[in-house]
Amino acid sequence: MTQGLGRVLVVDDDEVIRQLIAVNLTLEGFEVFTAVDGQDCLDRVEDVKPDVITLDVMMPRLDGWVTATQLRRNPVTAGIKVVLITARAQEDDRNRGRQVGVDAYLTKPFDPAEMIRVVRELAGAPSSAFD
Repeated sequence: MTQGLGRVLVVDDDEVIRQLIAVNLTLEGFEVFTAVDGQDCLDRVEDVKPDVITLDVMMPRLDGWVTATQLRRNPVTAGIKVVLITARAQEDDRNRGRQVGVDAYLTKPFDPAEMIRVVRELAGAPSSAFD
């Protein structure tokens, strides 16, 4: 693992949400990289080598479902932990997340503390004193 708690690639087409997630994780001690959509994520993932990817579902070019599926199919990226962060809260969406092999599913609006807890857990980072 890298210095600090690990590397996270934050993928969301909404700049405000992308920055909210990135700032919270940076303050927590993660090294954070960002991507604006699924295609950007796939283009950058092998260079960034993240421990965890937070992934929006509804994005232009390549949505989160297709992105997660492609990450799982590539032997280089198949082991990266993926957290879907989406406004899609239906049980069908959660089931689809399980089918494509994501590791966690958070719905918007999300609690930043819960998002940090999930990312820390997936990155194998020790729990913070506040957990």
